[in-house]
Amino acid sequence: ALSLYVFSVTGSAAIFASMLSISILPRLLMSPVAGVFGDWFDRKKMIVRLDFFNAAILGLFAVYFIANQGLDLWLIYGLVVVLELTEIFYESSSAGIIPSIVKQEDMLEARSLQSLVLSIGRLLSPMIAAMIYGFSGLLLVLIVNAISFFVSAISEMFINVPPLHKKPDRINVKAFFVDIKEGFGIIKRNQFISTIIALGTVVNFVIGPFFTVGFIVLIKQVLDASDFQFGLYQSIIALSMVMAPILMTRYFKKYDMAKVSVVSLLLISITIFSIAIIPTEMVLNQFGSMVIPYIMLMVLSFMIGVSVSVINIIVGTLFAQVVPINAMGRTSTVMNLLITIFIPIGQLSFGFMYDTLHASYVIMISGTIVIVTVLKYRKPLLAFSKTSQEEKSLDKGELVHAH
Repeated sequence: ALSLYVFSVTGSAAIFASMLSISILPRLLMSPVAGVFGDWFDRKKMIVRLDFFNAAILGLFAVYFIANQGLDLWLIYGLVVVLELTEIFYESSSAGIIPSIVKQEDMLEARSLQSLVLSIGRLLSPMIAAMIYGFSGLLLVLIVNAISFFVSAISEMFINVPPLHKKPDRINVKAFFVDIKEGFGIIKRNQFISTIIALGTVVNFVIGPFFTVGFIVLIKQVLDASDFQFGLYQSIIALSMVMAPILMTRYFKKYDMAKVSVVSLLLISITIFSIAIIPTEMVLNQFGSMVIPYIMLMVLSFMIGVSVSVINIIVGTLFAQVVPINAMGRTSTVMNLLITIFIPIGQLSFGFMYDTLHASYVIMISGTIVIVTVLKYRKPLLAFSKTSQEEKSLDKGELVHAH
């Protein structure tokens, strides 16, 4: 909605793009602080207060909009930064909630359900925003968001979250840096945690640019698709994100998660290499029209979308299982920070390559990076899988003996 408003006022998409790039600065600067606060303070109280704060901020912006018949550009910049800041602190506080209220054996289903809800939200929210904005403009969007944050805060008050936070005896700069160091120490000492973070970062570094830059080049430049076909492709990708949680809870949960992630990475690399063949003259000249290559691209991209979503669910589940709850805020913000940093870096890097190289070569580079990632992190993942199975067998044996 903000992008539509800024574009209607200024006529410049570049201005809003600069606004989005500025919003990454608060995340770079405040993620360590948010991570520590997420482990120090009561998580339930934090998320409730942050949602009330967002409701108040958006309500004030709605009042300003009414009084001044619009929003100045600098105010929109400020709103984007404030919402980004509250999101950082919300993420760090909420990171430890699901692990603290869900049993380990139910963690996969919980993460899958969370992914399903978020995917549906990402699918529906742009359509709802465009509909509300088209019907009544930005003012109603601000009001609806203020109300939704208020309702969210009220609903969160009824969550029963055990107080597993770890607040120091004295809150000062020294205590802050001690806990920051401890958080990085946990990541450094635990090879599996560092593996999960590296895995999530690399996957998003490669796949993010493919879905934001690569598919635009393929759809609009190579295949010369219509706007309808472009929109249909985006819908299929969104649908793949919704399908993954359903597959995880119904079919994949009986398999070992680490092995599923390795297989999913291999499937992604094979699928990417298959897509690299589509822009070649050998394929394009084989058919009388671009319809068959377009369908091929859509099917293969759907498979990548499902596989990436499956990996993200598994990474979140394993992360929640191995990271201590009282350090969840610090470690999760480090992972989110790295992913956030490397997505725009990937977009810039691959955007430059798509401008200078043939699309097939760039896509093959993406597939090669995924293959290297599989080879590098396969052993730590499978080693964790073997250790987990041995621990389960040991626990089962002790239970039978005790009985």
